[in-house]
Amino acid sequence: MSSDTYRKLIATKFSSDFSSAIEIIKDKIPEPTSKQILIRNKFAGVNAGFDTLLCKGKIPYFTETPPIDLGVEAIGEVVAIGDQVKEFAVGDAVVTTQRGGGYREYQVIDEKLGFPVPIATPEVLTLMPTGVSALVALEQVGAMTSQEVVMVTAAGGGTGHIAVQLAKLSGNQVIGTCGSEAKHRLLKDLGCDRVVNYRVDNVAQVLKQEYPQGLNLVFECIGKQMFDICVDNLAVRGRLVVVGFISEYGKNPELVSQPRIYNQLFWKAASVRGFLMPLYKEYIPEARDRLLEMFSTGKIRVAIDPSEFQGLESIPAAVNYLLSGQNCGKVVVKF
Repeated sequence: MSSDTYRKLIATKFSSDFSSAIEIIKDKIPEPTSKQILIRNKFAGVNAGFDTLLCKGKIPYFTETPPIDLGVEAIGEVVAIGDQVKEFAVGDAVVTTQRGGGYREYQVIDEKLGFPVPIATPEVLTLMPTGVSALVALEQVGAMTSQEVVMVTAAGGGTGHIAVQLAKLSGNQVIGTCGSEAKHRLLKDLGCDRVVNYRVDNVAQVLKQEYPQGLNLVFECIGKQMFDICVDNLAVRGRLVVVGFISEYGKNPELVSQPRIYNQLFWKAASVRGFLMPLYKEYIPEARDRLLEMFSTGKIRVAIDPSEFQGLESIPAAVNYLLSGQNCGKVVVKF
């Protein structure tokens, strides 16, 4: 290595504005201990919702105070190993999903926390936390079966486009919502049965007219009015899985005044269920292996947003881009 320092992105304070909370700093490249590996990150996934909520101090299970290392999933190359490392060699490609390990040029981890992969590409990176989340949420929380009507909101995003494919592979009829023609084309290409562009179509009207029996399973990522529409259109024994609420990330929660939700759920024996990946860790290894097999055999595809974000300086723009809903597929930063 030509230098003994590297750069990383940290939150120096809590703020409602992501850009004002962060700073790029230099740190010394760590030496791996006996069972650790040193990784040079090549790509990091952008998780704008988590990033902004963390910088606002709004993650309920997170108790640290600034300065806080940022970023989660990354894929890179092993550049040094400890003398007792068994699973990795210098030059191996590796995925990591440790909070604070993403938005930095180098990271050192215990070898047990890394996952070896054939090649360090954005597509493989997307499968790890994003694809795993879609699979676990659908199967473990949503109790996905087959021959059901499954709706995926924000279906053209990093998580949504994987969820669409998984629901189709399970033999379901899949509805996907999106907000652009580019996403519409992507979703049709991925096999989505009905694509609803909410900027053009009336989502509630489409569901009432075309799916009068309701939605058996909803993979919901948007929140606000979209959440209300999905609840209104749940089928008997329908399940809505809250995977996120991107419409309110970086904003104060909207205050609403309407009848309580049990009025809509009780008479249909329907349910609303929350999903948070850290609370379903035991399902990660099997889901990860299955997704890699699906990808390698061509059963699923991974869409990477074509916009280029290069280096730590580009991360604020990448976060804003994702929050704006312009992305088509997974947003990544290249180092």
